[in-house]
Amino acid sequence: MDYALSEQQEMLKNTARDFLAKECPKTLVREMEKDEKGYSPELWKKMAELGWMGLVFPEGYGGSGLTVLDLTILLEEMGRALVPGPFLSTVVCGGLTILKWGSAEQKKELLPRIAKGELILALALTEPSASYFAEDITVKAAPDGDDFVVSGTKLFVENAHVADYLICVTRTKEGKNKKDGITVLLVDARSPGISYTLLKTFTADKQCEVIFDKVRVPKSNVLGKVDKGWQIVEDIIEQAAFALCPWMTGGAQQVLEMATEYAKEREQFGRPIGSFQALQHKCANMATDIAGARDITYQTAWKISEGLPYKKDISIAKAWINEAYRNACVEGTQIHGGIGITQDHDMQLYYRRAKGMEIAFGDADYHLELVAQEMGL
Repeated sequence: MDYALSEQQEMLKNTARDFLAKECPKTLVREMEKDEKGYSPELWKKMAELGWMGLVFPEGYGGSGLTVLDLTILLEEMGRALVPGPFLSTVVCGGLTILKWGSAEQKKELLPRIAKGELILALALTEPSASYFAEDITVKAAPDGDDFVVSGTKLFVENAHVADYLICVTRTKEGKNKKDGITVLLVDARSPGISYTLLKTFTADKQCEVIFDKVRVPKSNVLGKVDKGWQIVEDIIEQAAFALCPWMTGGAQQVLEMATEYAKEREQFGRPIGSFQALQHKCANMATDIAGARDITYQTAWKISEGLPYKKDISIAKAWINEAYRNACVEGTQIHGGIGITQDHDMQLYYRRAKGMEIAFGDADYHLELVAQEMGL
């Protein structure tokens, strides 16, 4: 394994960092927290023009044909900049799912449009239970001629209110084994019978309650096979959990740099506070956690890119980085003192996102359980 970035990857990293420093300042991040859409169409268009939406799609679908390792580099820079918007829900939960599980017609129709930035997708998975288990999928899709009729409520559907399509996880059959009878549908987000309510969240992200009231979805919009969709759901959870790992690592790195710089500049008792051992150790602990986070992330990305088994690695990474990002934000806030918790300071932007991402697609306990299962326990 060689984790050294190639010349092309270094160019991607530097280009992304320079672009986001200019086009995604913290003023925009704050503005998008208050904006109902939650993203800047102008920034979205510019990212699409750079090829970011189709980075890992094959060239035949309008993409660049790069690897998951390349996407990891980009995601780390996006997490560092706190890029607002539906990139993860559209490209990772949506595009990569269609690429792997979609029919030839679905891929031909949708992937080029995603790559061009013309479509936004949202994942309608969780329900009021907020769990990632098959037994908690209750939204029903009843067959009716050439359609399914979908009824029920999905909760915490990020970006649903601006989406063109929803990847909706439904139950099409009841049985003893709850993993049977799950069907994944591509739902036109503007179909009659769908209503959206934006939820007020700690992270100021755009989570929605989505109610389906007898929504008709063509059977041609099934992803994979009818009643056999749970494998797709597990795959989505895995790829989304992994995508959050470089995103959170980038955020943690920025927090460390902010805290270290402040510790060098802020003086108390006639000397920089960074000269005190207690604060030195806080910064050193943050650096240690982040180094581990980055190593685990890039090792996992390399395994995915090489086609090697990676299921356990994703859960190890998510469990570790959940806590590494949160701890970095806690320590960074303490180093800054009172100013670190004010709305005018950037630290609270990272802290709130760390808390939100900690539970998204599985908290540490959830993923430690998966690691134990992979170990045969």
